[in-house]
Amino acid sequence: MARRTGMWSIAVVIAMVAPALAHHSFAVYDHTRTITISGTVTRFQWTNPHGFIEMDVPQSDGSVKHYSVELTSINMMQRVGWRSNMIKPGDKVQVVGAPLLSGEPVALGLEVVLADGKTMGLPVPAIGSFKRSETQ
Repeated sequence: MARRTGMWSIAVVIAMVAPALAHHSFAVYDHTRTITISGTVTRFQWTNPHGFIEMDVPQSDGSVKHYSVELTSINMMQRVGWRSNMIKPGDKVQVVGAPLLSGEPVALGLEVVLADGKTMGLPVPAIGSFKRSETQ
């Protein structure tokens, strides 16, 4: 009986700890500045725990750089009016986001201007106000 109780105790602890281990923070982004990128959506991922916009951004030299834009949870996005069909591959969008600290073409989305011109905010928890600073 003691062995069974011990096994159940271990299972409960693992179940409680697993979600905490799976969560990640937005600490990998530079919260002191933002970038603005405009490009063509290649994929919109309406997934948990976070959504993503994959997009191709034309560069001044004529090349194209692929960006991945991390969004907040779809639950939070739905609360401010986002829907799963708002963005489609081929749409032209503009994203204001916090760049990745490493400099890779990844950003934390803070605001998206959709193909129809509508601006959608993204509620990012525990983030202060950002200073817009760069256009990519």
